Amino acid sequence: MHCIRLYLVLVVGMIALTLSALSCAREQNRETMDWETQRSAMVDMLTVQWELRDKRVIQAMRDTQRHLFVPESVRAYAYVDSPLPIGEDQTISAPSIVALMTQLLQPQPDHLVLEVGTGSGYQAAVLAPLVKHVYTIEIVEALAHSARHRLRDLGYQNVTVRAGDGYRGWPDHAPFDGIIVTCAPDRVPEPLVEQLAEGGRMVIPVGEQQTGQELYVLTKRDGKIVREMVLPVMFVPMTGEAQEKTAR
Repeated sequence: MHCIRLYLVLVVGMIALTLSALSCAREQNRETMDWETQRSAMVDMLTVQWELRDKRVIQAMRDTQRHLFVPESVRAYAYVDSPLPIGEDQTISAPSIVALMTQLLQPQPDHLVLEVGTGSGYQAAVLAPLVKHVYTIEIVEALAHSARHRLRDLGYQNVTVRAGDGYRGWPDHAPFDGIIVTCAPDRVPEPLVEQLAEGGRMVIPVGEQQTGQELYVLTKRDGKIVREMVLPVMFVPMTGEAQEKTAR
């Protein structure tokens, strides 16, 4: 109940902050914005409202230029704590969710991480300085292509992007110390569970938009999965094989 109350308070605060920031952003010239100042202010706000404690994650959020991962049409709102459209009917998650999911993953320098749902590449960019390598899969080919080139051009050398259905993971590089899923299946895909290393953690939203979704942390201990619910969330649904299984 505490998590749910906290979530509702934060949602209300986020909406107020978003409306205020959007109003201010309309008055600014995009070309003269101080992106670093805006990003720093955003992260300061996140550390207070979302109780971020991992200093490495906080620094990664400060260093990752979110405005380079959103279309120019919404770039003025890059450091508002809100999801933004990235084309192909997909969105980039709110910075607070990215920071929270990254902290929950507990990334370490020697970890291999699988991400399902590359989007524009922002979550992978946040993870890149925290782990050994990020393998990320995007089902929308156009987004995978643009994310691959964006990450390469920005110098992220330890991120590998593949176009494909992430439901079955990436067995060629398994097992993974961490798996992060940025789209919601109605149940946890068994192939992802199988590809999680002993002691590894999976951060994943589960459920349907109509009936509600919840963010979970799954930890593999002695070959079994320990499940912890974190808070209610709202993500785009996992498509492809996950959607086909739901329809059956």
